[in-house]
Amino acid sequence: MSENKEPHVAKFVYDFTEGNKDLKDLLGGKGANLAEMTNLGLPVPPGFTITTEACKVYLESGAEPAALRDEVSAHLDALEAKMGKKLGQADDPLLVSVRSGAKFSMPGMMDTVLNIGLSDKSVQGLAQQAGDERFAWDSYRRLIQMFGKTVLGVDGDLFEEALDKAKEAKKVAVDTELDAADLKKLVARFKKIVKAEAGRDFPQDPREQMDLAIKAVFDSWNGDRAKLYRRQERIPHDLGTAVNVCSMVFGNLGPDSGTGVAFTRDPASGHQGVYGDYLQNAQGEDVVAGIRNTVPLAELEQIDKKSYDQLMQIMETLENHYKDLCDIEFTIERGQLWMLQTRVGKRTAGAAFRIATQLVDQGLIDETEALQRVTGAQLAQLMFPRFDDEAKVEQVARGIAASPGAAVGKAVFDSYTAVKWSRSGEKVILVRRETNPDDLDGMIAAEGILTSRGGKTSHAAVVARGMGKTCVCGAEELEVDTKRRRMTVPGGHVVEEGDLISIDGSTGKVYLGEVPVVPSPVVEYFEGRMHPGADDADELVEAVHRMMAFADRKRRLRVRANADNAEDALRARRFGAQGIGLCRTEHMFLGERREMVEKLILADTEEEREAALRELLPLQKKDFVELFEAMDGLPVTIRLLDPPLHEFLPDITELSVRVALAESRQEPHENELRLLQAVHRLHEQNPMLGLRGVRLGLVIPGLFTMQVRAIAEAAAERKSAKGDPRAEIMIPLVGTVQELEIVREEADQVIAEVEAATGTRLKLAIGTMIELPRAALTAGQIAEAAEFFSFGTNDLTQTVWGFSRDDVEASFFTAYLEKGIFGVSPFETIDKDGVGSLVKAAAEAGRRTRPDLKLGVCGEHGGDPESVHFFHEVGLDYVSCSPFRIPVARLEAGRAATQSAGSDHR
Repeated sequence: MSENKEPHVAKFVYDFTEGNKDLKDLLGGKGANLAEMTNLGLPVPPGFTITTEACKVYLESGAEPAALRDEVSAHLDALEAKMGKKLGQADDPLLVSVRSGAKFSMPGMMDTVLNIGLSDKSVQGLAQQAGDERFAWDSYRRLIQMFGKTVLGVDGDLFEEALDKAKEAKKVAVDTELDAADLKKLVARFKKIVKAEAGRDFPQDPREQMDLAIKAVFDSWNGDRAKLYRRQERIPHDLGTAVNVCSMVFGNLGPDSGTGVAFTRDPASGHQGVYGDYLQNAQGEDVVAGIRNTVPLAELEQIDKKSYDQLMQIMETLENHYKDLCDIEFTIERGQLWMLQTRVGKRTAGAAFRIATQLVDQGLIDETEALQRVTGAQLAQLMFPRFDDEAKVEQVARGIAASPGAAVGKAVFDSYTAVKWSRSGEKVILVRRETNPDDLDGMIAAEGILTSRGGKTSHAAVVARGMGKTCVCGAEELEVDTKRRRMTVPGGHVVEEGDLISIDGSTGKVYLGEVPVVPSPVVEYFEGRMHPGADDADELVEAVHRMMAFADRKRRLRVRANADNAEDALRARRFGAQGIGLCRTEHMFLGERREMVEKLILADTEEEREAALRELLPLQKKDFVELFEAMDGLPVTIRLLDPPLHEFLPDITELSVRVALAESRQEPHENELRLLQAVHRLHEQNPMLGLRGVRLGLVIPGLFTMQVRAIAEAAAERKSAKGDPRAEIMIPLVGTVQELEIVREEADQVIAEVEAATGTRLKLAIGTMIELPRAALTAGQIAEAAEFFSFGTNDLTQTVWGFSRDDVEASFFTAYLEKGIFGVSPFETIDKDGVGSLVKAAAEAGRRTRPDLKLGVCGEHGGDPESVHFFHEVGLDYVSCSPFRIPVARLEAGRAATQSAGSDHR
């Protein structure tokens, strides 16, 4: 156990009247927003918040801060004075809830306990005060159930089974039909379960209940499901959680009471209106768990118009105050409305774009803030295909469209199977009656989630929206049998585990079999086949168009494409590319041209080698002419041949078999034998660190000069055709300036020869890739011979980490991610501390030598949202990525340029 080191803070506990929404780091999102609503004069039950700093001390040392108990006691005394009653007193007891509340919302991932303060004595006082014996015993059984599972670690299924048996014995379907006598028996049964499983009696001291619940919430920060959720959502592990102690209000006091969740706009579509769920005679956990099906929030107007009207007014107040979609939890206690929570609501990708533009139009936010409300990851999600409306399909059910997308997979009925099948390469749909936080692993592994219970505010819906996962909830026509691993659809058809199903999270429709998909309308827009404002364009396309225009106006980083042929270049240009940042010439040597490369490799004499190069020259030139034409007026960075030559030769095993067979049959095999000898000659133990890149150009005479000549002649031809070619020649894998100087001298000579022969003045920039640690460390020297640097972050990551990408991702990356060594693969998002520090140092050193040095990146990181922000920060001029990721990079470049401190829209 480490030493108890307490931070120098004034206090560890804040009353709801003391905080505000900007103290999320200290009070967590829930506590900060409860304080904000209190400050706004909204009806919030009194309470207090234990800070994240207290949690950090507890997690680091294993003990609460020494001052915490006295501070909690002082705030509890103040709460009791305000409420006029004591915690758990025998007559008319004060009851409280203990809830988690981290800076970033983690729905269902940490612990909550309601009704703390009830005991064998105080339950009688609650019954007398409320005039409702059933309500009191229902509240007590809920406390024992939640406390037993959350605080004492009792298997929650044991309580559920006991509850089911009680309903079976009474021959009723729902727990609201159990009377006070039934619930008394159930409380006795629950207490026996606690004694048997936890080895202790359920605590009767209300302060002990509260203290143990607070510790349980602290501990839940490091629970398996919480850690998994943080890894999935990239939430830092060192933030800790706050704990909110709030006086209880009751939605389970009868038909004039209830609980609900409301959204100021539809979190699935972004449309304005009345959205949410309400459940009469219930507590909040009933709504989120999805165990009982709710009614739409709009029906509250008929049930309790006074509370409905007040809620609508409060929702408007909160949205105007937060200037965003708000997610609200409320309870009505005998006609009195109480606000239990608000937060900036999670939303789908489409809703995010629609809401951002709506709020701009309403004058609530400006373009700069709008860009912080959407992300590149959301845009990428909108570009995924959707189901074909015209396909012949068999629809079997329709539920609530909880999180959009088109998902196809094999039906599985538990989280373990979802993970297991997914890891073996199967696409699965997780089918449950309702999900709970323990299903998180399976939800992450699945293509989509389908439940027969719950609404838009159930656990499945909220978590799926946060992850961008397709989800259909509340498909009541489906009879899900998880024990027999099957579901029965209307008409009696049975879907067994492993059968293919398709779900549409945009419509709520469920289909048997695989439904074909068609391109997204957002991709149609980027391709130029759908125009904003046209009759066939929907409002989502219009919203995306406007947000892209915002980003393009704000961004400093230019965005280029990785493209190797004219077709890809034209698509990239339609997607908004401002040039080509990487043309990989090795891709031009595949197919029919492979034999020409073989001739070059097998050449025994200088004449044979020159003949092979002469054969390749016109083909290379034609490639470059087409590329320059497609990208006329924009820069085209062409990387000279990079991979080892053995990659252009047949597989050594396959070739050995062919030679052996030919010899056994006494057939001619001279060419195969020469190829096999060449393969053996060129074989390397680690070819990615062998004869490749600039080393090839230095070892094989004429190879790089042929490519430079093809580029120069193609540029001259385009200039003579009144074109505007802007070629840039990039030398790969340079580790020392001397390599670059030699290649550059030869390239300059070839360019001069082409200029003389064609009478055309060519401006061809020559630069290099920085993809080796030594190149980054000596960038100041290399800049003397380079007009531009392009950071090859794929190879730079390999060489900095000592990873062979093709091997490590399959062998141990999964374990590294699960153990938290990586938050995300360093090949996916730039490693800022290691690889990133080299990029930053090389950029600075290069520009000290050559102030006008152009800087870009052409690795996969060029299209990764988080990495784009880093490249903006270190002063690069452009990023380059695959054509499909160009819109994402454009959006993130705009967001990076307008990033404002404190924008925590997750």
